[in-house]
Amino acid sequence: MDQNQKNGSHYYKKIIIALVLGWVAIWIYRTILTPIYPQIQEALGNASNAEIGLIASVYFFAYTGMQIPAGALVDKFGQKSVLIPAFIGFAIGAVVLGTSSTLIQVYLGSLIAGLATGSYYGAAYSLSAKHVPKDKKTFANAVINSGSAVGMVIGLIGSSVLVGGLNIDWNWMLYGTALIILGVTFIFFINIKSDKQLAAMEEENNGGVKVDAKPVVEEDDGVSLFSGKHLTIYFVYFAVCYGYYMIVTWLPSFLVAEKGFAQSDVGYVSALVAIAGIPGALIFARILDRRQQDRLKYILGLLIVAAVMIGLTVYSPSPWILYIALILYGLFGKLAIDPVLITYVSDSVPEHKTAKALGLFNFFGMASSVVAPWLTGFIGDTTGSQIIGFYIGTILLLVAAALFFLVIYLRDGKNSQHA
Repeated sequence: MDQNQKNGSHYYKKIIIALVLGWVAIWIYRTILTPIYPQIQEALGNASNAEIGLIASVYFFAYTGMQIPAGALVDKFGQKSVLIPAFIGFAIGAVVLGTSSTLIQVYLGSLIAGLATGSYYGAAYSLSAKHVPKDKKTFANAVINSGSAVGMVIGLIGSSVLVGGLNIDWNWMLYGTALIILGVTFIFFINIKSDKQLAAMEEENNGGVKVDAKPVVEEDDGVSLFSGKHLTIYFVYFAVCYGYYMIVTWLPSFLVAEKGFAQSDVGYVSALVAIAGIPGALIFARILDRRQQDRLKYILGLLIVAAVMIGLTVYSPSPWILYIALILYGLFGKLAIDPVLITYVSDSVPEHKTAKALGLFNFFGMASSVVAPWLTGFIGDTTGSQIIGFYIGTILLLVAAALFFLVIYLRDGKNSQHA
């Protein structure tokens, strides 16, 4: 094997590393402000909780709204052509936020960052779908996803220690984040190849025979992104994300108000979900790469277990049962289901539609990040308890499991080894 072939065979590993770092940067940004809201409120003239909460809302509205157009851009221009300018824009958004002296400028920075990072999901997972070997795809997606947990830990702990403990000005956290983003952008530049670069490498490996940078595709390939199967998967992901964002947003206050936990303990208890999520995702991904014929069975089983564990969180008569429920939700919940669904979606469409399909998929999932926190809070304000909100999370997952069984599993289950 010559050097070019050897480099090509290891290209997917470089992609995985680059995409992990991309999620790390995104989640550092997403979580770095949360522990230091009091300092930001004071710096901005004692802004209200609602005004500060709008920082995240602006970001996620922009992020969610970019999913579908970003998928189209990636399919048209290629992943590298979208990722590089998007992350430069992401760094600009962080700097705009860091230099803010007014709430309007803070919101502008969040808007820019949300629009920029909205391009990442479709680009990242269409890259892994295109270049990672089939028998490693699910595990690779799980590894890529783990970057979000790493970034979350760095963002939460970093800002708590540096601003809360060492009294460093909060603006410097955003400047540091911008430098991290630019560093990741450089890693994208040197490690991710454009379609033309890949075509040139293939031409050299083929002894000078020219290869088109982009294959010609049929205008009508017969695959609809709004088929019954795809609409079912979009709803499944909405339900999966609904339960996750509800827990991430409201579990701490639910434990204090309705389970009698001390305020000082809920952070550690809530972290059980994230801590258990990484090994759960990696273990199931490894199993499913080796047993792809059982993929549909695992998706169905994970949906049911996740629903039961959310319900058990509400019913738990003792703290230890609640701990077990949260750990099992971490093992079998969103972080375990994500890479399996991502692989399923990317395998269900032609390569030239992968980013569009993933953009739609993530659009429906992230829509729940807007609905779930607001609806659960509204239910708590209206009824005096958030229990019904948790029940809704359980019911949505059970409905998703039933639809998945009826629309996909019964039809494709016998032939899933070819999926």
